[in-house]
Amino acid sequence: MSIRKRHNHRNLKIWQLGTEIMKDVYDLTSTFPQKEDFRLTSQLTGCAVSMPSNIAEGSARTDKAFSTFLDYSLGSSFELGTQLIAALHAKYITEIQFEQLNNKNNEFQRMTIGFMGKL
Repeated sequence: MSIRKRHNHRNLKIWQLGTEIMKDVYDLTSTFPQKEDFRLTSQLTGCAVSMPSNIAEGSARTDKAFSTFLDYSLGSSFELGTQLIAALHAKYITEIQFEQLNNKNNEFQRMTIGFMGKL
């Protein structure tokens, strides 16, 4: 019988960065036009919430299952990158805001891929 190692998601740097990105997205989208509430705002907040949420959910499972949830989180991160491009194109965010959040998102992706390789 193998021992299942549990990860405390709150101690994981990827979860911490994911929640920071989530907060940043909520701050950014609070300035979006109301017409975007059920479109771009919903898309952005949905994938941003999904990133740390999947890490939290997966952390209570086996390493194999956790890897799957990390993969979901990573997919949401790539989706977020595309949504940020859309927000920039629509002029809802500035180039500086885009670069700052995109850089955090890229770091999240690097860290998550690295963590997955260690499981």
